[in-house]
Amino acid sequence: MDLANLNAFITVAELGGFSVAAERLHLTQPAVSKRIAGLEQQLGVRLFDRLGREISLTEAGRALLPRAYQILNALDDTRRALTNLSGEVSGRLTLATSHHIGLHRLPALLRRFTHSHPDVALDIQFLDSEVAYEQVVHGHSELAVITLAPHTEPPIAARAVWDDPLDFVAAPEHPLARAQQISLADIAAYPAVFPGDNTFTHHIVRRLFEGQRLSPNIAMSTNYLETIKMMVSIGLAWSVLPRTMLDAQVVRLPLPGIQLTRQLGYIRHQERTLSNAAQAFMRLLDQQRGNLP
Repeated sequence: MDLANLNAFITVAELGGFSVAAERLHLTQPAVSKRIAGLEQQLGVRLFDRLGREISLTEAGRALLPRAYQILNALDDTRRALTNLSGEVSGRLTLATSHHIGLHRLPALLRRFTHSHPDVALDIQFLDSEVAYEQVVHGHSELAVITLAPHTEPPIAARAVWDDPLDFVAAPEHPLARAQQISLADIAAYPAVFPGDNTFTHHIVRRLFEGQRLSPNIAMSTNYLETIKMMVSIGLAWSVLPRTMLDAQVVRLPLPGIQLTRQLGYIRHQERTLSNAAQAFMRLLDQQRGNLP
């Protein structure tokens, strides 16, 4: 089975189209179509149903997809295991991280890593934590440094590195910011801007409200914390932000007895062989445990 054809199949299946798959693979669309046709001919089955510009996996395609992942991941594992025998920390390290962690937690660590291991080529992808999680599941990234899910199940292993306290915030002129003391019910009455409902942070905050049988008034949502901070700072809504992002633009709301935090750390696939570069970066992350606020 041609591995290039198999990789094209996975990419088309993940992205849901030939043109977007061609962009990711740095190929022309006809070249991708040719690879899929070659794989279909080789297997004697149709892998995609094509309805105009829309495509979907056939029953055979759905059966092949998990096996295709297994084949390519096994090959990658073999390559890494053989490369690791030299003991050298070199080659490519594919790392996924969230935008927030990439901006606020990783720069100093990446500087130390590249200085200590100049022969490693870093391939960093900035993604939502939930998307980065899937990148590790499917073997597209060796490691992901993300907001950790409240519960992580095998084959993914998670390790916390930083506690990240979360605060309720508003603009200094917001009515909530001028109150001496407020309750969660008071906050729920005002419009909020939240992280997207697919994010780990959203679920942490929503569970707090549900525990008091309340529902936040979510007027807007976005996955980018910097955008949330901007919308809060101009008085459009209140929100919840990491304490490390607080400054004169937003103020912490007084909520006695309420403490929210999330865990930031890294995840890896337990059943995959890690490169020497990935193991070196994990050691660097482990050294940071408890060192940053």
